[in-house]
Amino acid sequence: MGKRASPPDSGPIEPVDLKEALEQRYLAYALSTIMHRALPDVRDGLKPVHRRLLYAMQQLRLGPQGEFRKCAKIVGDTMGNFHPHGNQAIYDALARLAQDFSVRYPLVEGQGNFGNIDGDNPAAERYTEARLTEVAARLLEGIDEDTVDFRANYDGREQEPSVLPANFPNLLANGASGIAVGMATNIPPHNAGELCDAALHLIKFPKATADKLVDFVPGPDLPTGGVIVEPRESIVDAYKTGRGSFRLRAKWEQEDTGRGTYQIVVTEIPYQVPKARLVARIAELLQQKKLPLLADVRDESAEDVRLVLEPKSRSVDPTLLMESLFKLTELETRVPLNMNVLSCGQIPNVLGLRQVLQEWLDHRLVVLVRRSKFRLAKIDHRLEVLAGYLIVYLNVDKVIKIIREKDEPKPALMKAFRLTDVQAEAILNMRLRALRKLEEMEIKREHDALTKERKELKSLLASRDKQWTRIADEIKALKAEFGQKTELGKRRTIFADAPEGVEIELAEAMIEKEPVTVVLSEKGWIRSIKGHNTEAPSLTFKEGDRLKSLVHAQTTDTLLLFATNGRFYSLGADKLPGGRGHGEPFRLMVDIEDAADSVELFVYEPGRKLLVASLSGHGFIVPEDEVVAMTRKGKQILNVKAGDEAAVAAPVDGDSVAVIGENRKLLLFALKELPEMPRGKGVRLQRYKDGGLADAKTFLKKDGLTYIDAADRTFTLSSAELRDWWGTRAQAGRLPPRGFPKSGKFGKRFNGQ
Repeated sequence: MGKRASPPDSGPIEPVDLKEALEQRYLAYALSTIMHRALPDVRDGLKPVHRRLLYAMQQLRLGPQGEFRKCAKIVGDTMGNFHPHGNQAIYDALARLAQDFSVRYPLVEGQGNFGNIDGDNPAAERYTEARLTEVAARLLEGIDEDTVDFRANYDGREQEPSVLPANFPNLLANGASGIAVGMATNIPPHNAGELCDAALHLIKFPKATADKLVDFVPGPDLPTGGVIVEPRESIVDAYKTGRGSFRLRAKWEQEDTGRGTYQIVVTEIPYQVPKARLVARIAELLQQKKLPLLADVRDESAEDVRLVLEPKSRSVDPTLLMESLFKLTELETRVPLNMNVLSCGQIPNVLGLRQVLQEWLDHRLVVLVRRSKFRLAKIDHRLEVLAGYLIVYLNVDKVIKIIREKDEPKPALMKAFRLTDVQAEAILNMRLRALRKLEEMEIKREHDALTKERKELKSLLASRDKQWTRIADEIKALKAEFGQKTELGKRRTIFADAPEGVEIELAEAMIEKEPVTVVLSEKGWIRSIKGHNTEAPSLTFKEGDRLKSLVHAQTTDTLLLFATNGRFYSLGADKLPGGRGHGEPFRLMVDIEDAADSVELFVYEPGRKLLVASLSGHGFIVPEDEVVAMTRKGKQILNVKAGDEAAVAAPVDGDSVAVIGENRKLLLFALKELPEMPRGKGVRLQRYKDGGLADAKTFLKKDGLTYIDAADRTFTLSSAELRDWWGTRAQAGRLPPRGFPKSGKFGKRFNGQ
């Protein structure tokens, strides 16, 4: 190998610590992104690209009453003079400011195709034209009157404003979103009239809380309308902290289509959800059969949104249908709030509603003071000039003589009449026609008016109360122009409460109802076979396994599995493995210890009560609603000690209890002797010398005790025939009547088994 060539000598090489270099460069990049790209300024609510666009349009004289210009020209001027970034990025920002479905109060009025709510892109910049709106004019109002600081542009050839005067609460009214480095912002649009009300209240009561301000600003007001179903407490909390979210739903109505049928029409969709994507998603879910209540979806939109949803049948509850769509589609979204903004154009921090409004008001105060001082300086200059003009009128002949005869008339005039440089310059620049007698009267009138205005400005600058009164008047004028009574300003997003208690109904409705037969084997394998035609003899099992339970159910049912550990486990009938093969062990579906096994499997029936008992003969009555728990760990109901286990779960249907032990002793007693409780060990049902509980059931005394023998024949013993077996709870009982099954079981406990 040859010797490696040394680098060309181009000056001294300085060693740099890589970690330090990366930190410095990354910090510079992060600050640039935060300050000059992603976060809006709290005062005018604009990011640099938007501010530069509006200023460039103002420089092109594209006011609300002015002409339209090609967007290509606007983008070119913005890019060349102020914003050295890609023209597509600048045009995207410009186009968005003109979209009334993206921006609550558009800052740009567009001519041509600026995109639509379906998510289509705007036409190319060479085809579209734009000018400023009245709202944008309010943001720029007074920019030429020294109201804000200017800074050099990227190449130092031009000056650009660091912030706009912002006679409009733009940050909250139009919102903002952006992702910086390590931080992001997300502010939804609000109603300008409501913001004006809140700002006026804040001027009057500077210590107003977020709770009070929410009375004026109840929540976002989105360009596309919709319904906010967020509780007031969480809205207040979001505005207090500056972080939170709002649950937003589409607005819908029910249309009668005759003969008892109906269709649902969605008229407003959530903010920033492309309509075409929404319809495609609903259609996709329909194909996947995940919307069993919906038959069809059609987009009949023209200028207004009109999505038609057809229910599967006239019996479908419209509220349930919409709840299913809200759950699975973007007809319901969450609108985030993260008011991370630049305070004073320098400090990124998260502000609450009160601080954001206060910073805007403070900015308006600064603008008012600077504008007043600028006007005062202009008046002082004009009064100085007018005083010089009056001297001319009093000595017109002498002034003309000096100008005609002197080579340098300016110093001669200044010396003769004790004029200032400004006055002498103004006199020399006068036109001859201004020497009319009428002009003298007009100058005196202007002098008096300016003197009066000067006095008012001095008074304004000397009094903070007068300044706030002036700002309040400006805000009232703003409200009159853009408030709730105007077409642009009336609230679009409404508030409502989401329907309560529909979760269980919805869960059932979301599953297509079909009959199934659930098969559980002795070794714990479970499967679901379609239909109710399955017969026990036709079933096959693994070698050494056999049938334990066969339950007829619907796919919408919940199955309850009672285990020897005293726990109840809930299983959705629609989630069980199919009938092909032998199914799966139920142990894979629930968290159950290896030593425990199944006791009973049955369909959950709301409102029913159960008799539960252990091998030791202890038991009690429990409401069935108490045992349901849709978790893998199930719910502990019957407490069993080591060596004992749960043995019976039977429906309560009667006024008496029949208990039989493994020692074949039968005891009957009144049901009222058993307590009803949600959990516990229970009380003794029957006393045993040897063995434990074999079976237990409830029955009506007047109907007698029914049992099923090994040949599946049903027998009933009347109350008179059972006279010798009646006793009280916890007795030992006696041998059952002749013919009672040798298995010591009463037979089927639940219907559908």
